[in-house]
Amino acid sequence: MSRLAAGVVLVTAHDPDDGPRGEDVGMTATAFMSVSLDPPLVLVSLRNGSRMDDLLAEVPVWAVSVLSESQRHVAGRFAMKGRISDRLLFEDVPYTRGEESGAPLIGGALATLECRTENRVVAGDHTLVIGRVLTAAFPSSDGAPLTYFKGKYRHLA
Repeated sequence: MSRLAAGVVLVTAHDPDDGPRGEDVGMTATAFMSVSLDPPLVLVSLRNGSRMDDLLAEVPVWAVSVLSESQRHVAGRFAMKGRISDRLLFEDVPYTRGEESGAPLIGGALATLECRTENRVVAGDHTLVIGRVLTAAFPSSDGAPLTYFKGKYRHLA
């Protein structure tokens, strides 16, 4: 499957139960796709037992930022294994907070979506989370999408 090029997104959610003001959580994903236009549905695949999988089992609203080629550092930061806390990861990343989800929407992203979970399907060692799109915006029309192919971030030629 490494031979299938994929777009790169940052999935985010706000965990209201983590500390006095809660905590923002983020995860880089390449297994993200449109499912339906009517109603507007998208799907993201999450590793079972990951922090995002556990959080989205509890929090029904979340967000997606479609990353641009210039945001490779953001994708890499949120994809690290054994990484530092999410609070520190968001520290110098520009974002706004989604009105529906309260989740971070990354500044400069090619598109941002806010979603409400419609269904969760366990499939092997992953959970497929299907979300209804509540809001969609296009904060940046500049640049190409960040893509992932054969284990590396790539740019379209």
